Amino acid sequence: MKQVFTNAQVLVPGATAPQPLNVTTDGDRIINVSEKAPSPDRDNIDCKGAILAPGIIDLGVFAIDKPAFHYGGVTRAALMPDQSPVLDLPAMIKHNASEGKPDLWSHPLAAATKGLLGAELAEIGLMKQAGARAVATGRSWIANSGIMLKLLHYCRSLDMPVIVHSEDSGLTANAVATAGETATRLGLSSAPASAESLSIARDIALVRESGAHVHFRQVTTAQGLDLIRQAKAEGLPVTCGITPAHLFLSDIAISDFRTFAKLSPPLRSEEDRLACLESIRDSTIDVISSGHDPRGPEDKRLPFAEAESGMAGAETLLALSLNLVRDGYVDLSRLFELLSTAPAKILGVEAGQISKGFEADLILIDIDAPWQVDTRRMAAAAGNTPFDKLPVQGRVRAIYKGGKAL
Repeated sequence: MKQVFTNAQVLVPGATAPQPLNVTTDGDRIINVSEKAPSPDRDNIDCKGAILAPGIIDLGVFAIDKPAFHYGGVTRAALMPDQSPVLDLPAMIKHNASEGKPDLWSHPLAAATKGLLGAELAEIGLMKQAGARAVATGRSWIANSGIMLKLLHYCRSLDMPVIVHSEDSGLTANAVATAGETATRLGLSSAPASAESLSIARDIALVRESGAHVHFRQVTTAQGLDLIRQAKAEGLPVTCGITPAHLFLSDIAISDFRTFAKLSPPLRSEEDRLACLESIRDSTIDVISSGHDPRGPEDKRLPFAEAESGMAGAETLLALSLNLVRDGYVDLSRLFELLSTAPAKILGVEAGQISKGFEADLILIDIDAPWQVDTRRMAAAAGNTPFDKLPVQGRVRAIYKGGKAL
């Protein structure tokens, strides 16, 4: 069925602001973006002046949580391999790829090693045939450099990006916070922020050796971002991401032993947080994702050291990220490059932008609509957010997957 989205402010590639355009879709694809008046024989969808943006692609979630994704405008989610069982077999990839259908595109990431133990490569080639578009090390870092180099050579030959967690496990073992004044005052076991930069430096050296594309899923320190910046200047195939939590919260948020602010990697110092914001401004950071990891009371209502890390982030991802536009770090078009276009390129899918030939995954948004984050009313499987009671702006008014309203 052909349909036309009319009376919309459309975010198109290359434009610094939304444009008054009509978007025509045929089935699940965009076939035209223009100023021309729509044909009367097509189904017209009046957007009533709202912003029409590409659906958000959430790169690296830990659960397929359709209510939360729909609330937050997520049309595709790349599922981390840290599942039960681990996504280290082709059958697991096929099963999880169908989990979100028909309301969500689910892209399971292949485990880099068997059981995510870092000791033996998984059946990556077979998992690619089963539908995996990228490989991931999960919540942990591969400490064995020989295994990591073998992984990168293999993924380079398969043309698959490797998504890595960046914390040197020799430094972070048993640590629950970043070393500094807050961790010392609370008496928490901690690791230096350099655990991140050490792991990034090692992996960049192996990228230089192998030529593989590595995406550093969360880079949260000034030292780590400096290394990414230098690697990009050298022309190495590296990209990196971050979550809103590390952009808008520092380790002060764990005061009073707030387990909803216990994350992996842990929250950093205020100086590192400000460095992350500047790295959004200068385009060192390529992707903003939610790190969606809903955790119930059995995982969070525990002493801080015993509680699990993670936050439910999908439904607050857009609203929090819009603060970057209001604060002048990026314009709206650049924000959706971070939320949609760049993740699509990493996954190798024809989505993430409103252009002819791309998937018609679209969202209508009201960037000024006010609401308040409330853990008791969240659509997510669990409401473990450190942003509880925070007033925010920005709501998704409608969501279309493959041109179909959800």
